Amino acid sequence: MGRIRLFLETIKFEHSVFALPFAAATVFLVADGVPDWQPLLWLAVAMVGARTFGMGANRVIDAEIDARNPRTATRAIPAGLITSKQVWVYMSVALMAFLLAVSQLDRLAWYLSPIVIAVLVLYPYTKRFTWLAHLALGAVYVIIPPATWVAMTGDLNWGVTWLGIGAMFWVAGFDIIYAIADSEIDRQQGLNSIPARFGIKSALWISRSFHVVTVASLAFAGTLLDAHMLYFAGVGAVAALLTYEQRLISPTDLSQLGAAFFLMNGIIAVVFAGFVIAGTLT
Repeated sequence: MGRIRLFLETIKFEHSVFALPFAAATVFLVADGVPDWQPLLWLAVAMVGARTFGMGANRVIDAEIDARNPRTATRAIPAGLITSKQVWVYMSVALMAFLLAVSQLDRLAWYLSPIVIAVLVLYPYTKRFTWLAHLALGAVYVIIPPATWVAMTGDLNWGVTWLGIGAMFWVAGFDIIYAIADSEIDRQQGLNSIPARFGIKSALWISRSFHVVTVASLAFAGTLLDAHMLYFAGVGAVAALLTYEQRLISPTDLSQLGAAFFLMNGIIAVVFAGFVIAGTLT
């Protein structure tokens, strides 16, 4: 149990809150009300399995980079608390859970599952050659609403595609904020990020512009989906919370970096999903 707990800490299992609400919201949008519990259960298993596999891959692939960074050197793998081989074992279990769950959903979702796996594995490498790595992380999240819709219906919908685009720019925007903490060490290691490439001040403006795109995309998605007014109230709440998040950070004061990344984004995901789900039940 100790090693399992250590693995869950390594992959920040609690950060599943960033992804699960978008999948849950999409499920309720598909059902336009209370969904059947079986697909909801399998989707939850698929989401958790995919995220666990992806975060495990990230930690294994970045182990040497993490060891050279004072902020991340205490993570379990570089600190020698758990080995890469042990992480791979847990990742394999997570991958099997993902594939089992997807096999219980629409056949098209099964055929498309290798794309999800490829994106999860390739993302950690992007910082080695492009400062657009934040959008590569966003690409993991752009998949969630369309993949959920496909898994439930076997079809694709433009509305949920724009919902995914909103999620992508939301994640990319807050990942830019998070990357500020490592901008100097990234330059020293030859790694790429928007803060390392353009500096903190410009990075914050790029993050803000990404979050403007987030709000616009979510609103456009709601229009295409003919969503309930509570959906748009949720978009308004997201706009307000993102504004507050951005105000927590300035080029001269990064003391609230942790709150801006962890606390605020968990709240944003849950609040938006809550409004969307409430709208489908009204």
